Amino acid sequence: MKLPDLTDLEAAGVHEHAATSDALSGAAATARLKYFAVDLTHAESKHALLDALARGLALPAHFGHNWDALADCLEDDDVMGKHGAVVRVAHAAPFRKAHSADWTTLEEILNEAAEFWKERHVPFWVFVA
Repeated sequence: MKLPDLTDLEAAGVHEHAATSDALSGAAATARLKYFAVDLTHAESKHALLDALARGLALPAHFGHNWDALADCLEDDDVMGKHGAVVRVAHAAPFRKAHSADWTTLEEILNEAAEFWKERHVPFWVFVA
């Protein structure tokens, strides 16, 4: 499946896509967007999910490991960058299946962050694999 045009602000948001990390990081570099890779291989709880997000998104040390803190960080240009970002969330299926309520909350936060950035004319992409 072909990657979307990462400069297309209107298409930015949360998408299911099996693109490789190399393909996404290359496309992000071409579009001059920050790239983050989140690996959920060992995310077997909400706490482990938040840890994986903190590592993959390089969240600051003061990240509070809760939903509100995650939402705040995703809307902080010191964290996400001033020109936009691409986030690849890999190995999401097991967590999604085992923790559907937490996955739904995460998707809502990611979608809200995408809308926040879109209103500021900054692309924020999340690709879930």
